[in-house]
Amino acid sequence: MADRPRVPNAQLRAVRELEFQMSRQEFARLIVTTGADMGEVVGCTSRLVAAWEDGEIGLPRAVYRRILARLTGRAPGVLGFRPGPPVLPVAYEQQDPADTGGVLPDGTGAALSLLRLGTGPGRIGDADVRAVDRVVTTIYAHDQDHGSATVRRDAARALHTAYQWLQEGTHTEETRRRLRSATGHLSIAAGWLSYDSGRPADARSLYGEALAAARIADDRGLEGHAFGCLSLLARASGRPREAIAAAQGAQHAVRAYGSPRMLALFSMREAGGWALLGDASASDRAVVRAHRLYAKGPAGADPAWLEFFTPAELAGLEALARADLGQHERAAAGAEQAVLLHGDAFVRNRALYTADIAVQHAVRNRPEPEAAAEAAGRLLAYLPEVRSDRLLQQLHHVESALQRHAAVPAVADWLEQYRTAASAR
Repeated sequence: MADRPRVPNAQLRAVRELEFQMSRQEFARLIVTTGADMGEVVGCTSRLVAAWEDGEIGLPRAVYRRILARLTGRAPGVLGFRPGPPVLPVAYEQQDPADTGGVLPDGTGAALSLLRLGTGPGRIGDADVRAVDRVVTTIYAHDQDHGSATVRRDAARALHTAYQWLQEGTHTEETRRRLRSATGHLSIAAGWLSYDSGRPADARSLYGEALAAARIADDRGLEGHAFGCLSLLARASGRPREAIAAAQGAQHAVRAYGSPRMLALFSMREAGGWALLGDASASDRAVVRAHRLYAKGPAGADPAWLEFFTPAELAGLEALARADLGQHERAAAGAEQAVLLHGDAFVRNRALYTADIAVQHAVRNRPEPEAAAEAAGRLLAYLPEVRSDRLLQQLHHVESALQRHAAVPAVADWLEQYRTAASAR
């Protein structure tokens, strides 16, 4: 264990420096104070915070995990620590939801709220900005595992409150800038839920609002994120040139941001646009550039929302481009790799790539209907857990692709299972 290389914890450092705007010593004192409020006696020092951030300590003791969860509203993994036992903020364990200030997770993850919902906003401070950030974090965490259906309306209400705070609240110029950026990120999260729920017009409007917020707040990272989402939406809507232009705009916005992996994602978005346009050479160039950038590894400037862009997602996005280029064998292999690399994480994305596997096996130059039926069978297992209109659309695509092979017994069995599952919904 002593020889294991240290991995700096960029996420925790970003939370301390950007959200709390504190030195290590100040942050350590806040941890001690928060612990005292919880009935925990700790002796946190700036040296201990440095050990967390420098990677000397990969996972704090349980008492510090509880305090950090209470303080930030985030689980250890989201704060950049090694996965550990799940821990909820004490506020969530002991208080009534009406009394908590921030995100209110329940059994389905559907309860999202902000402090003072429906009342006058009053004075807005750092805690309120952090509350908006926590809503965004919770939206993405729930969406990755369960899809968008159960949180979309709650996210819209949270966004309404954030805008109310911006328009009617009292705040310093710096707090207003940070709140505008946080609201822009919340607008993107809400837009993503709309996209996943089959509401592209709503998503486009929300992404546009985020882009406007980014330019007012001079937030290049948010601007790049908004352009990247607009590129994804344009590709999904069959507008390849718009997808390419938006992806290139995203790359321009964050070129000096210091996050090679964010540039890699936007290069892959560009590749998807070229593929939809049918330009294999331009798509390949963008794919190669994306892999080269991704290989540079994580950076301290990587935003928290980029957590989804794992090697599995890199493989999956390339597979989608290969599919649009008619390279079905490579697309199927890439989607298989994406599902394998995802492991137990990102359930919704695993389901979507499993659907791609089934389709590509069914439509390839030399179809493999048994392999398609096997992947389609795995896909049905996701239905009770994942609520996503995109997944339902993919199921229809799988059914259409498999209908031509209905004489194959394995395919006939799957089609019967699908009809049974569809009639039960």
